[in-house]
Amino acid sequence: MAFTADTTNFNPNLNEIFEEAFERCGLELRTGYDFRTARRSMNFMLAEWANRGVNLWTVEQGSINLVQGTVTYDLPIDTVDLLEHVIRTSSGQGPNQTDLNISRISVSTYSTIPNKLAQGRPIQVWINRQSGQKVGSEAAVAKAPQINVWPTPDQGTSAQPYYIFYYWRLKRIYDAGDGTNVVDIPFRFLNCMVAGLAYMIAVKKPEVDPMRVQGLKMTYDEAWQLASEEDREKAPIRFVPREMFF
Repeated sequence: MAFTADTTNFNPNLNEIFEEAFERCGLELRTGYDFRTARRSMNFMLAEWANRGVNLWTVEQGSINLVQGTVTYDLPIDTVDLLEHVIRTSSGQGPNQTDLNISRISVSTYSTIPNKLAQGRPIQVWINRQSGQKVGSEAAVAKAPQINVWPTPDQGTSAQPYYIFYYWRLKRIYDAGDGTNVVDIPFRFLNCMVAGLAYMIAVKKPEVDPMRVQGLKMTYDEAWQLASEEDREKAPIRFVPREMFF
């Protein structure tokens, strides 16, 4: 009688992923350069995935204590964007704790606010995404994404905040690594990752037939569609029309 494996922990390391991608191109992973070029392509692909929509496994909650008179606050440098945000008052005080809406505005709207230092409860936030990179040759400066709140908080310190900015952010996927580690993705995206990497490797290899490159591209697009459609918010959504009276 045959038995099932009774395990659900398949999670190949980078070496195995690179080998599978090369084999899908009809090639073999043989040299150190092959490994380096595959790792480089992997990092480019992971960066590109940030442009393809919301990757739910990269959603992370955070908070910032707002300080009276302070407009600008840094977000973690690996932040891609913010999905949701609220202002919390009376934090930790049981039934008195309240999360209040704070609206996201554009740089155009923020720039037209006459008095950006006016104080009160913040009701608007401009998210200055910046590059999320360290720049400079000698003393590298981190260009972290930032938030600018308006009105400026009218009370609170960093140690004893009255307002706390709670947010849910998209963070960058971890880099490929050195080959001995596994990848920062759920198992549902493993086939999509290998398909995408195979396509990116094939584009760089002149010995791969162009028809095969096109086939790898189609396989990658299909694998991404399947994975991304599964990796989505499944809570029901209800739209209620707002009645306007003039």
